[in-house]
Amino acid sequence: MTGNPSASARPLVALVDYGIGNLPSARKATERAGAEVVVTRDPAVIASVDGVILPGVGAMARCMESLASYGVRDAVVDAIASGRPFLGICVGMQMLHAGSEEHGGVAGLGVFDATVRLLPDSVKRPQMQWNVVRSIRANTLLDGLDRPDALSWCYFVHSFAPEMHADVVGVCEYGGPVASVVQRGAVMGTQFHPEKSSATGIALLGNFVRACVGVPA
Repeated sequence: MTGNPSASARPLVALVDYGIGNLPSARKATERAGAEVVVTRDPAVIASVDGVILPGVGAMARCMESLASYGVRDAVVDAIASGRPFLGICVGMQMLHAGSEEHGGVAGLGVFDATVRLLPDSVKRPQMQWNVVRSIRANTLLDGLDRPDALSWCYFVHSFAPEMHADVVGVCEYGGPVASVVQRGAVMGTQFHPEKSSATGIALLGNFVRACVGVPA
């Protein structure tokens, strides 16, 4: 699968602005993937779009605090519950979990009943490199992208990752399998940064954009 949705089918995607995240790069990459993008913290806008992206960098505790202080936590929770496509990126993906052991423990949004944990002592932290991501079960984001002749090289910058759980659908190898893509229904997440992952990242975001307009990948 490659290519973008047709210009006539460009969905509107909200990139949640809560003071944290690589917003310009994420916006540009999602637009290249075929969406119209609005960077917003307006709950009414978040409630009206076709799909929502939650970025995140740094510490999960600070991201969760900022989500609340910017007044968008409830809008994000409602977007997740709405059944519209929702994508968490890096710490945005970690925030979808029950909590993290970082900084003594912090609660997440609880979509996935699992804990975000420190990468093992056997590897260098952070993992700051390109790594191959492979599907371990069917999923939306990697559909068509991790064939043996077209490996999904993606860019990671992280020291923590979710423990393996039933909704992990893609992994990389870094001291063992590392949860790299999660999905439950329309709620998806990537531990890596698709906006920094070159052609693979654009194609992956294209799969997300197609989900926003209901066009089969």
